Amino acid sequence: MLGFGTDGIRGAANIDVTPEIALALGRGATRHLPGSPWLLGRDTRRSGPMLLAALAAGIASEGCDVVDCGVIPTPGLAWLAGERGLPAAMVSASHNPYSDNGIKLFGAGGSKLSVADEAAISEELTRTGRGPLGAAGSVGQIRIETEAAMSYAERLVTAVPSAAGYSGRIVVDCANGAASDVAPAVYGRLGLEHTAINATPDGTNINAGCGSTDLAMLQRAVRSTGASLGIAFDGDADRMLAVDDAGEVVDGDQLIALFAADLHEQGQLVGGHVVVSVLSNLGLRLALSKRGLSVVETPVGDRHISDALETGGYVLGGEQSGHVIFRQHASTGDGILTSLKLIDLLARRSEALSDLASAAMRRLPQVIVNVPVRDQHRLAGASAVWREVTAVEAELGTAGRVLVRPSGTEPAVRVMVEGPTVEEVQAQANRLAAVVERELA
Repeated sequence: MLGFGTDGIRGAANIDVTPEIALALGRGATRHLPGSPWLLGRDTRRSGPMLLAALAAGIASEGCDVVDCGVIPTPGLAWLAGERGLPAAMVSASHNPYSDNGIKLFGAGGSKLSVADEAAISEELTRTGRGPLGAAGSVGQIRIETEAAMSYAERLVTAVPSAAGYSGRIVVDCANGAASDVAPAVYGRLGLEHTAINATPDGTNINAGCGSTDLAMLQRAVRSTGASLGIAFDGDADRMLAVDDAGEVVDGDQLIALFAADLHEQGQLVGGHVVVSVLSNLGLRLALSKRGLSVVETPVGDRHISDALETGGYVLGGEQSGHVIFRQHASTGDGILTSLKLIDLLARRSEALSDLASAAMRRLPQVIVNVPVRDQHRLAGASAVWREVTAVEAELGTAGRVLVRPSGTEPAVRVMVEGPTVEEVQAQANRLAAVVERELA
């Protein structure tokens, strides 16, 4: 049975993530999580309607009603769940290619599930094929809600109305994903001058050479049109990266540095704390420290960021990948909301993003190597790997950082090294990756 990773279940559509899996997950989740109806959404992958139908069938077979919200960004579905106090499930593989798909579950109120909840549902899946179903009269109803995505768009317009004060030209890359209709609608209603690219999904072009996983096309578009800002989403629009007026990438760490400084100056950064994952660049930590701000560190995954924000009562957190959570507005990463917050900041500062981003923090060279392995969970017991990690850490001292961790979404180990120079960290990352490969491949 496919297990939960850092963000739901995910794998090759119709191979790993099958209609049978979706059906079983629908039944198991309904048995464990209270609430009816369930809200379901999807991104633009070809396999999405198939898996959503199977998921809906599993939920309805357990006697719960289903509302099919169609194509909608993940944060839009989470917002609807929060507004209505209902559980929800999103059919999406986020930034992965179209050939993959997955399912993300939200508890009643729009929060991502805890590890304990996921473990209970996983155990439930082993029993889902057994036990009687109800009679025909107890089957839940399935209905379609055609305006769900546009309801979310209206909510975004009212959440950051001051973004309308921005006069620069924007290029927005929708990744041929769930933001393709919503983001242009939001920018249009705010009166922002914008051009949308990669906003014509065909079921197979989601994240294909575009969006937040491949910014080259957006960089070219910003430079060729003389735009002031480029915005890029991933397939389900829960993350966002930017391109500045010079055509250079502004990543999630830089965005967090900008937002943290801005909130701090306004007296809105509760306790002076910012929540980041273990992957955040050392440069961000140093920049925050210089401002007298402190970091709360979590494992990778915006669920962990969200949990830490809620537990500590903090207001800002996020990841280098572009998941940014503004707790006063959302329970999960929201790419379009993040873009509006950035646009609002630029409007108030009247400065170019290139100048603001370079002043906010200096990124230390960082190299990440993904090492395919047979079983990433064997990493914990690989003593030779950890001896080599200790040796590299000793060589770097306080000038760098090493992180070696199992992937939460695929059979791979991630090796990350930060340090003074690109050449040095590349050599050390390759050295560690070779040991991981030798011990685990």
